[in-house]
Amino acid sequence: MSRIGKNPVTVPAGVTLTQDGQKVSVKGSKGTLEFTMPSAVTGKLDGDIFTVVAVKNDKEGSSMWGMSRTMIANLIEGVTNGYTKSLELRGVGYRAAMKGSTLNLQLGLSHDVNYEAPEGVTIAVPKATEINVTGINKQAVGQVAAEIRSYRKPEPYKGKGIRYVGEFVRQKEGKKK
Repeated sequence: MSRIGKNPVTVPAGVTLTQDGQKVSVKGSKGTLEFTMPSAVTGKLDGDIFTVVAVKNDKEGSSMWGMSRTMIANLIEGVTNGYTKSLELRGVGYRAAMKGSTLNLQLGLSHDVNYEAPEGVTIAVPKATEINVTGINKQAVGQVAAEIRSYRKPEPYKGKGIRYVGEFVRQKEGKKK
């Protein structure tokens, strides 16, 4: 039995949630998002409370129950507040700059790395060593941040690279003579 799936999702004022069979559409001040629920679960909207119910009480139904509830809660959070991931660059000469909708990264490589922001995701560079990724889709924001980070992951000896703000990178001890 899913503990997460049992909790109902409250639809705040200013957000409209519509259900058409297995398709759930959420519209808010920041935009519109859709999610198609798996066949193992169904949803029920009562006023401003949306409840997800498992069709069968088997392993698939239980796992899809909690996942579907979380996905719908993430849609509501996205259209009301949006999501932000912040990255920081550490290393001598590591810097970022925006050129239109393209992120230009100088990461100590022989060439500059250019990253084109996908539709629905906004990249901002408030400082040369800070990158903010924002959008209404949690998955897309996380994916873009992970792709940017993958160009130069933090290394364990000096800590150079691109890391999430607040991420702890354990430093290793260097070679001893």
